[in-house]
Amino acid sequence: MLTPWLNANTIVLMISKETVKTLIDQWLEDKDYFLTDLTISADDRIVVEIDHEEGVWIDDCVALSRFIEGGLNRDEEDFELEVGSAGIGQPFKVHRQYEIHTGDDVEVLTTAGKKMIGVLTDVSEDGIVLTTVEKVKKEGEKRPHLEEVEHPLTFAEIKWTKLYIDFK
Repeated sequence: MLTPWLNANTIVLMISKETVKTLIDQWLEDKDYFLTDLTISADDRIVVEIDHEEGVWIDDCVALSRFIEGGLNRDEEDFELEVGSAGIGQPFKVHRQYEIHTGDDVEVLTTAGKKMIGVLTDVSEDGIVLTTVEKVKKEGEKRPHLEEVEHPLTFAEIKWTKLYIDFK
């Protein structure tokens, strides 16, 4: 399905995002993959990102790409198509990414500008709980000691979250 788009004095037909999304949903049916992002630029550059709990296989990206191409008509639509994984080290884009990374080390940047690294210990519809290890000095103690501290954060308080990769 093409969507009209006005360009100067000419009407240009763009590929409909809904059409591509429908094709992706058909391919994803009965698979453990899920869509993390779909963008279509004004010049019909289609970028599809998928993810999977155990990682994304290149063969599956190729299969999805061929499936999408088979559902679009190159005679009517000139487009560029890129299908890939959500990418390690990239911010989470959908709720399911939070769910599959529960128990993993993540890095969170809050909207207040605070960067935190810890374990993603809980995910709800409203937000997450990030457990960090911090030096805590309790009243009456001479020295601080390391202690796990839970930080409940709403999604409104989070600018981005991504898997933490430690190269040490």
